[in-house]
Amino acid sequence: MTATKPLRILITGCSSGIGYYCAKTLHQQGHQVIASCRQQSDVERLQGEGINCVLMDMDSEASIEQGFSEALEITGGTLDALFNNAAYGQPGALEDLPTHALRQQFESNLFGWHHLTRLVIPVMLAQGSGKIVQNSSVLGLVAMKYRGAYNASKFALEGYTDTLRLELSNTPIKVSLIEPGPIESQFRANAKAKFEQHIDMPRSRHLASYQNTLDRLGKASPSSKFTLGPEAVLQPLQSIMATDEPKARYYVTQPTYIFGFLRRILPTRLLDSLLIKSD
Repeated sequence: MTATKPLRILITGCSSGIGYYCAKTLHQQGHQVIASCRQQSDVERLQGEGINCVLMDMDSEASIEQGFSEALEITGGTLDALFNNAAYGQPGALEDLPTHALRQQFESNLFGWHHLTRLVIPVMLAQGSGKIVQNSSVLGLVAMKYRGAYNASKFALEGYTDTLRLELSNTPIKVSLIEPGPIESQFRANAKAKFEQHIDMPRSRHLASYQNTLDRLGKASPSSKFTLGPEAVLQPLQSIMATDEPKARYYVTQPTYIFGFLRRILPTRLLDSLLIKSD
């Protein structure tokens, strides 16, 4: 059934990229959007554009709780959908990755989402409806070198979300995953900053490959010919919002379809031989 009235949706990670585009477009379409950002300057920027925006740092439970409380004040205590989107990628070989950097990756990409989701579920159960949408990645389906921290967080998110869907199957709450491949955003710039912060490149045996990584992350143009704009993620999000029975998974971009298919049909050794060619 197609939604005929404006919906109330909380979207995390809205300073740029997918989150910003979805928040802005859904707001323009008449939905009551509550965006979240981790920097006050971004909150004020979106508010200046007329978009409801709250401060929410996914690394801080206190910030998540405060931001969620403010979001409910805006909506009058109800919420039709949560779009968990705030995330970043920590590049680097796992052997070079400090444990605290891996922990930070999970705080932002999984643990913060879990804390927010636990706050949302009682609200949706009380109102008798709701949708939880998780923005995953093709790298939650297959692994690639030098993306181990991000791979691990998204693989964990896939298992987390599948379990959540099963546990909520006897409730009116619907749970879906969106799995994009390359999307135009600030993702590469943010990843480059995290690489430089945590990886001791000169002392690594992966030095030559790391130079390729930095070159890729530093490009102003899309790093892949398959890269799509953020509108490609908005489309499945709108589909989820507009139906009573959303699908469990929505693939976005050609690489996700390709690797999702290859993962199902190829032996691990053969799939590894394809994936190992990527830097």
